[in-house]
Amino acid sequence: MSTNITYQPSRVTRAKRGQIIGAGGLAFHGCTIWFTGLSGAGKSTLAFNLEDYLCNKCVPAYTLDGDNIRHGLNKNLGFSESDRQENIRRIGEVAKLFSDGGIVALTAFISPFRKDRDQARDIHEKAGLKFFEIFVDAPLEVCESRDVKGLYKKARAGLIQGFTGIDQHYEPPVNPDLVVKTGEESLQDCVQKIVKLLEDHGIVPESAKDTVKELIVKPDQVDSLLKEAANLPSLEMTTLDLQWLQVLSEGWATPLNGFMREKEYLQTLHFGCQVDGGVINQSIPLVLPLDTEDKERIVSNTKEGISLDISLTYKGKHVAIMRDVEFYRHRKEERVSRQFGTNHPGHPYIKMILDSGDWLVGGDLEVLERIQWNDGLDHYRLTPNELRTKFTEMGADAVFAFQLRNPVHNGHALLMQDTKRKLIERGYRNPVLLLHPLGGWTKDDDVPLPVRINQHKAVLEERVLEPESTVMAIFPSPMLYAGPTEVQWHCKARMNAGSNFYIVGRDPAGMPHPETNQDLYEATHGRKVLTMAPGLTHLEIVPFKVAAYNTKKSKMDFYDPERKEDFIFISGTKMRGFARSGELPPDGFMAPSAWKILSNYYQSLTKQF
Repeated sequence: MSTNITYQPSRVTRAKRGQIIGAGGLAFHGCTIWFTGLSGAGKSTLAFNLEDYLCNKCVPAYTLDGDNIRHGLNKNLGFSESDRQENIRRIGEVAKLFSDGGIVALTAFISPFRKDRDQARDIHEKAGLKFFEIFVDAPLEVCESRDVKGLYKKARAGLIQGFTGIDQHYEPPVNPDLVVKTGEESLQDCVQKIVKLLEDHGIVPESAKDTVKELIVKPDQVDSLLKEAANLPSLEMTTLDLQWLQVLSEGWATPLNGFMREKEYLQTLHFGCQVDGGVINQSIPLVLPLDTEDKERIVSNTKEGISLDISLTYKGKHVAIMRDVEFYRHRKEERVSRQFGTNHPGHPYIKMILDSGDWLVGGDLEVLERIQWNDGLDHYRLTPNELRTKFTEMGADAVFAFQLRNPVHNGHALLMQDTKRKLIERGYRNPVLLLHPLGGWTKDDDVPLPVRINQHKAVLEERVLEPESTVMAIFPSPMLYAGPTEVQWHCKARMNAGSNFYIVGRDPAGMPHPETNQDLYEATHGRKVLTMAPGLTHLEIVPFKVAAYNTKKSKMDFYDPERKEDFIFISGTKMRGFARSGELPPDGFMAPSAWKILSNYYQSLTKQF
């Protein structure tokens, strides 16, 4: 090396880089993950999948792949022992620079010689950078059976000399930071093992893990917690409160630990996200109101400076303990104005907020048992973890979610069918539909949940949607009718349940203005907001195509404005009018048995009056 050179340190500290690069600017992420293993072990596949995963979690990452590097930086090197050593030396130096820049550098090289890998580790550690050697351990016979590039076949035929594993020795790591067995473990499991390693070393926040945080205690804890709850100050919850407790307890709002404390509430209200430990979309506040009388009763016997736990009850039954609670003012007008874009008391959910208590209480939840409603529909109320397991059992390689609070007509079905077709065209082998009706509170003029479930079942029984590739489950969240703000919540919750595609419709979570009867929210803003929303980049948004009844084809079809005379639009008002009168809609609008269920419901309402 030349002697007349001087190293120039950067004026930008790593702490500063951590503030400006990735995951909410909370930590310096720079490090190198060095994948080593035989050709065909899965190093590049693992590296590129991990890169994609980390970037979707707002953690900057870049893969330095062996073949890619030899197209540029190392194109002057061959495969002799000395050239291989120089190849790895250069990569070690480049990876160090990426790491120093605050990026997670992922290197995917066979790197067969232990001393070369040790040298790469040494230059990182001397620079104060973390280096993780990961042994991608797959037996030679597994690697050879994969042989995507046909290299083993050529090596066995003598066409390639010095091929690692065949006529050149591979030196496995003696003490790797992690071993992943790609012949035994799934790709997803391998990725999560590495993410856990990074979390353990402070490289990524806890929120980077793809896990669902359930807040329900283990069965063997229930008895002792019930005894404790009996001696705690209690707060009686409404049915709406219990629905939100169910949402939290099952992990739909991961990584929240309970009803929001003031800091979490303010982050959601002003940023639409939680920003401690990364950027996590949480567009709606999950809070527990109480009135001044209850608040004063609870705190009256509590010594100042002592943490306070309370029992949450429903119809007099202890359902949860909330730890180390925090009370703060419920500024209702500010809340509804920010959340809904209006404070009009004619909006049904706004009215409930305005009528609720003047205080909010937050704290960590220990829910004593799974929430059950005993309405004959609990078996449809699958938790996020149960849905993930179901998708795995079905062999799904893509999950596309359809959120709805209305009956399914053939226009909806057309969009779901079209989405599946496009996913198959993109190379997915087994896309699965999550048909996910909202099951919490809805306004009085919406179709009740039991009727909707029976109508959806009829759609599946008539095979308008394929039952074999559809999971119908109930999403326990109440409906807020908060437009683009709420649709982010719907999307985030389905992402936690394992969906990676989300179908968004016209005016999602919208409703007419209480006075003007015009759309409260611009009909396309929900879709546009989802494509820009922070913390939702791991989910691909499928825009809703406009469907109408094609009079020439006698079925629902995608609307073509150049043939507008062939189409008629059947609005919700017109559909309800058909149903109340007993008149049949045009043939092909809805599955006949599904229509009968809907029509019977509306006619029963007419008879009541």
